[in-house]
Amino acid sequence: MGICRICEKTSPVISKELALCLDCIRRHPQKTEKMAREVHAQLRAQWGLPKESPRHPDGVSCHLCVNRCRIGKGERGYCGVRTNCDGRLEGVDRLKGKFSWYHDPLPTNCVGDWVCAGGTGCGYPDYAYCKGAEYGYENLAVFPYACTFHCLYCQNWHFRYHTLKESYQSIEDLTGAVKNNTACICYFGGDPTPQIPMLLEVSRRAIEENPERILRICWETNGAISRPYLKDIAQTTLSSGGCIKFDLKAWNETLHIALTGVTNKQTFENFAWLTEMISLRPDPPFLIASTLMVPGYIDEHEVKYIAEFIAKLNPELPYSLLAFHPQYNMSDLPATTRKQAEACVRAASKAGLKRIKVGNTHLLW
Repeated sequence: MGICRICEKTSPVISKELALCLDCIRRHPQKTEKMAREVHAQLRAQWGLPKESPRHPDGVSCHLCVNRCRIGKGERGYCGVRTNCDGRLEGVDRLKGKFSWYHDPLPTNCVGDWVCAGGTGCGYPDYAYCKGAEYGYENLAVFPYACTFHCLYCQNWHFRYHTLKESYQSIEDLTGAVKNNTACICYFGGDPTPQIPMLLEVSRRAIEENPERILRICWETNGAISRPYLKDIAQTTLSSGGCIKFDLKAWNETLHIALTGVTNKQTFENFAWLTEMISLRPDPPFLIASTLMVPGYIDEHEVKYIAEFIAKLNPELPYSLLAFHPQYNMSDLPATTRKQAEACVRAASKAGLKRIKVGNTHLLW
């Protein structure tokens, strides 16, 4: 049972850690944004991560994502995997990184499995091995140990134990994990963005080393990546038959900052830009969106505005509404209810979207 620090309302769907209710976040954006940023700063400091994106006037600039860090000497960037050492950015680079991987038999529980080549066989024979689900093949699931956001409900928050460790793996470790029955490589996390130069190089090498067979490249991301790198991602994805999955976490910017610590403006701009490429390869779907239905925060009104945004771009875009499991700093919230999920589906449908799915249905109650 959390208590809002502004209106003093008590509710089981108010996070104790954030201590702000949805109504106050919407009604008092300036006040709640300041309070939310303070919460994120305190929680990030516990991990040894920068409290906010560094803005040192003489710092080295990093241009990978929306945070646009200017990292002072001896400082780390917001994602935690790059450091200014005597005026040079050191840490992860094009040839080494911090990550793990595993081989996931297809079809898998990927956000896009209900529309992708591996789960449905769409795009056969150019991008899929068979007309249905690719049983007998595997996805190489790659988990980078860093993120450009700080989501209070992060479903994979344990990666932060590895973010600051001074241990790296080489690009050869990852390219060597591609097997004969690997049909796709999916980067998730965390987020791929902090290590995107290396992951793009992995993708390039993997495709070059397997020229005579299907090897799709897929990405799950918060979408806040810089446009030049997003262009490279898009080209790799289009040519290989893979997909890009954007997590559109919230429509209201103040709410997005409260939940993630970072603005959502670049995410939505990037998503709109990518929709211009859908016609270049309509099958398998090139772009997929998802939203986690966080009780007390991501309600049918947030979904309505997100869905309207997507529908105006392309009403056929696949949209996954994901059930929430209490995690990280929002472990005190309940799981998503069936009532909430049904309301969100109605809102997305009324907004004009044609392809909607509820994921993680086993969590609903």
